[in-house]
Amino acid sequence: MDLTTILAAAARGEFPPADGGVTVVPQPGEREAGVLSFTAHAVVFTDQDPRWVRSAVAASSHDPFAAPLCPPFLMAFAERIGRRIGNTDLLTVAPRLAGPPPLELAEIADREHPRVVRALRFRDEVRVWQADGGMVLLGRGVAGRWETAVEVDGGAQGRGLGRALALSARHLVPEGEVLWAQQAPGNARSVRAFQAAGFRPVGAEVLLTAGGS
Repeated sequence: MDLTTILAAAARGEFPPADGGVTVVPQPGEREAGVLSFTAHAVVFTDQDPRWVRSAVAASSHDPFAAPLCPPFLMAFAERIGRRIGNTDLLTVAPRLAGPPPLELAEIADREHPRVVRALRFRDEVRVWQADGGMVLLGRGVAGRWETAVEVDGGAQGRGLGRALALSARHLVPEGEVLWAQQAPGNARSVRAFQAAGFRPVGAEVLLTAGGS
């Protein structure tokens, strides 16, 4: 089993057994290592020896359900592979929607735009669209999945634009694909916007990245 298969199943609402176990799968690419936590089951994607992973998880916490996302394991994992620990994000998914997006969008063609430059560090096939008061991004991220992120200008907040941008992303993703998005759990406004746009929570995710975040 690989991470692509696990993600595809999760998008359909099919998850690993809630048994407190840890599944170790190869990294889908050089850029991508991390932990994906479902209900009472974690998936660690890394090219490290699975025996080391399970030993390090077991030594990190007395709670097997929490251990894979606990700081002791993440710190040991990051030190072993020479990477930085990213945010612990809520991972959500939504199906594609047909038809045009509900917002008027203008694609940003400038590949030197700061938002494009940053996105290209973490995603491939990046595209960014500008709206009045914000922007929406699409790109291929972890295991080649289509991911989106949105930004709302400070002066445009509180008017439902985040939800509209997230909803627009579902119209922009290619036919036959599902769309993934990560939100920081503490950013309640973002979490609410994506859930209002039809994104369903499936788990938590931490990526370990080379260099700065």
